[in-house]
Amino acid sequence: MALSWSEFIRAQAESMIACDFFTVDTILLRRIYVLFFIEISTRRVHIAGMTENPDGAWVAQQARNLVWEFADRRTPPRFLIRDNDAKFNGAFGEVLRGEGIGIVRTPIEAPKANAIAERFVGTVRRECLDWLLIANRRHLERILRTFVDHYNGHRPHRALNLAAPDRVNVVPMPAIPPTVTRIGRRDRLGGLIHEYSFAA
Repeated sequence: MALSWSEFIRAQAESMIACDFFTVDTILLRRIYVLFFIEISTRRVHIAGMTENPDGAWVAQQARNLVWEFADRRTPPRFLIRDNDAKFNGAFGEVLRGEGIGIVRTPIEAPKANAIAERFVGTVRRECLDWLLIANRRHLERILRTFVDHYNGHRPHRALNLAAPDRVNVVPMPAIPPTVTRIGRRDRLGGLIHEYSFAA
């Protein structure tokens, strides 16, 4: 019996990652391409890099960096979901296949096939980039580093029962609600993002 796409994703989620590009235009009208990877099971995001010229050599190097980052994991990824973007050239695929990572290409004009990556692009735009003017690549790096730290460490995800991908930073709610609780708030990106936690 053949599995549906969603059944395949659920069955293989622990061993899958997805990748995609999104673009950011600076105030000087320079277009920066951002390549990211997202772990399907945990929704943890890794910003691979950003450049104004994502040629084949650059993209292949990002694949090498990813393989190196996942090398020490007990269960490294077995599959990578990507779209048919021409920037994912032959060298990109060779690096991944050489490490035993199979590439699953989504059908043409089917964004739902890579829905988890597409969802992150929408989230980073709605919650961060649509509210800021980006001066240059260095500024964008600082913004995205802060946002991804928040996304991985503090932002609740429905798919994770309102936990964050890095569950280490999440304080579980007590079984019995406390009578008096002080809540601490940490503002990030100039107050664009608020992170809340129980204060001691």
